[in-house]
Amino acid sequence: MSEQKKILRALAGETLDTPPIWMMRQAGRYLPEYRATRAQAGDFLSLCYNSELAAEVTMQPIRRYGFDAAILFADILLLPQALGADLWFVTGEGPRLSTTTTADQLAALTGGDAIHEVLNPIYDTVRRVKRDLPKETTLIGFAGAPWTVATYMIAGRGTKDQGPAHALKAENRAVFEGLIELLTTSTVDYLSAQIEAGAEVVKLFDSWAGSLKGEDFDKYALAPAKYIISELKKRHPGIPVIAFPREAGDKYIGFAKATGADCVAVDDSVTAEWAAEHVQVDGCVQGNLKSSHMVTGGQALVDETRRIVEAFRNGPHIFNLGHGITPDADPENVQLMIDTVRGC
Repeated sequence: MSEQKKILRALAGETLDTPPIWMMRQAGRYLPEYRATRAQAGDFLSLCYNSELAAEVTMQPIRRYGFDAAILFADILLLPQALGADLWFVTGEGPRLSTTTTADQLAALTGGDAIHEVLNPIYDTVRRVKRDLPKETTLIGFAGAPWTVATYMIAGRGTKDQGPAHALKAENRAVFEGLIELLTTSTVDYLSAQIEAGAEVVKLFDSWAGSLKGEDFDKYALAPAKYIISELKKRHPGIPVIAFPREAGDKYIGFAKATGADCVAVDDSVTAEWAAEHVQVDGCVQGNLKSSHMVTGGQALVDETRRIVEAFRNGPHIFNLGHGITPDADPENVQLMIDTVRGC
């Protein structure tokens, strides 16, 4: 039945009367059922590695809203942990990692098949969700793109300007590029294992791509994405890949052709009309309602949702937010967005 799934049809280049819809971070803190399950798990990492509970939270927004896709519940920083970095979460502040800024620290990381020993619970989550999903719902796996993951590994935490990663790139290019290379090859292995477990689509999140400029964007955002997509398609012919080089601006133009991505997700710093003219000409686009509408709701949400659907109407489109839904979102606004998309 996979050929009937709306998201796979859009990813194959089909223009649909009503775009399929899912939402980044759709399994998350805005949902009371998620908060209850997370409390049951004890903490965020325990939830990620508990396959039964991670599958449960992956399924929750499907049961509540009937999205066209479920996305695996996990975190982009599980891969660094599998490589050997220490990872923990500070309540109210976010992730912390042991830093990777020297040749010795880089050499201590271990890629290859060793990562799967840590990540096997994630693959089990994929299998559980695939078993339980409605037949019309697509399962999306994901990973962080090498540059974005590297920014956390270098700084030991999230940063506003990715300054530590840019500094290492300037001061010790060998270590920086060695880390990017390790993450690139390991991401192929990680996503490949998700596909083998049942993911029908994979998405590459490059949340901090926009801080790379000029040649750096081409070398550290575009080139790794191209390699990852190429290798995945060699191993799994026909697997669709969504790329999300967030805040890429003009670098969105031609990104699909340059990397082999089947779809480019665009953030809300560009308009849907601009993306239709410059990005959708190369294939499927995903996006791009501002996440703030999930908080404020009302007629503005309805109007903007209709405008985006109309802008992308003449080509393949997956409706989504321009970034992840925030914890302060109102679940009722999510339903209003879905009803609006499906009523256009």
